[in-house]
Parts: sequence; structure tokens; C-alpha cells
Amino acid sequence: MTGALELLTAVGLILPALLGVAPVLVPLAATGLVLTMIGAAVVHARRKEYSSIGGNVVLLILAVVVAWGWFGRYSF
Repeated sequence: MTGALELLTAVGLILPALLGVAPVLVPLAATGLVLTMIGAAVVHARRKEYSSIGGNVVLLILAVVVAWGWFGRYSF
């Protein structure tokens, strides 16, 4: 289930920007990925899988940059 959610998020990040159709979906997908990565980090912490949290944090930071870049005050 989580893998399908991450796949849909990747499609939501790439296709609207690539095709120019409904580009508002890009920051929404990035925001969804931020929430997913927060949840994933919490699950890994509960399972004491601390080595996996680093990947979640990297994806979280990248998604925050994308969301801020589209929604933020100085959007690109």
C-alpha cells in the first residue's frame, strides 16, 4: 500500500510539470510526500530501524524544497 502511494506521488511530481497539465498538482504531491516521509520515519523509529530514517529525511528535505519552490514566497 505504501509503495503504491509513493509511486502515485512520483507520478504526481513528474507528469504535471513535464506535460504542463494542472501544474498545481506538483506542490500538492510534494506536500503529500512530506507527510508520507514523516509517517515513514515514525514507523522506522518505532521498529528501531534507525538506519532507514536517513533516506526518509533526504526525501523529506527534497519534497519540502519542491513544495516551497512552488508554493513559497519566492517560487521558481
